[in-house]
Amino acid sequence: MTRRFTAAVLCAVVGMSGLAGCAPGDDDDPASPDRTLTVFAAASLTDAFTELADDFERANPGVEVRLSFDGSSGLVDQLAGGAPADVFTSADEQNMDRAVAEGLVVGEPTVFAVNELTLITPPGNPAGITGFDDSLDGTRLVVCADGVPCGTATRALADTAGITLRPVSEESKVTDVRGKVASGEADAGIVYATDARAAGAGVEQIALSGAATHPNRYPIALVAGAPSSDLGQSFLDTVTGPEGRTVLERYGFGPP
Repeated sequence: MTRRFTAAVLCAVVGMSGLAGCAPGDDDDPASPDRTLTVFAAASLTDAFTELADDFERANPGVEVRLSFDGSSGLVDQLAGGAPADVFTSADEQNMDRAVAEGLVVGEPTVFAVNELTLITPPGNPAGITGFDDSLDGTRLVVCADGVPCGTATRALADTAGITLRPVSEESKVTDVRGKVASGEADAGIVYATDARAAGAGVEQIALSGAATHPNRYPIALVAGAPSSDLGQSFLDTVTGPEGRTVLERYGFGPP
């Protein structure tokens, strides 16, 4: 089944459900799924959750999983604005705490994975960067924006290391940081270890001392008023169960 990533969100945000392509189900389309599950997930989970969604569809014939990936703070903003979803997962507990406080999710969120930061450069490391040190001075450093989980963790790690970062760009999601480094648009970027792993030979990785002391913990929860809460609970159980653990570990996520 063709993966649909943002259709439900775009229709909700633009407020144009009456337009073609935004109607909630088309009974005349034999390819339409019997049921749809919408998952809002942190951008760093793109590869792992795409595989989990494919597996979930195979195990549940007639169900289509629609994935929307973005920075965690942006996803909470979308939920607060009324975007429909069944499951929300954040790359940190701070944004999930906000979702809980605003009544956007129900039940107790479950932490299901852990990630750590690392420094990446383009292949060959042309700027000669060696780590969290003076080698970053004057380079095109890209980081996540403040409030985005990877940005919050980056600043905490920099404070611990006693250095001041002077990025040339701050991105709304970690995959954008990775993309700028892999394309050579930036000399260095701070991303999750899973993002560096996903980039493969497209980047070089430099371990950051102390990164293990500032891990990001990933919680997942059902969205309040979820259109398909039963499917949402089933997907949540998959993510937090043995199958989810196996897939997440394959992409470099640690256990909670």
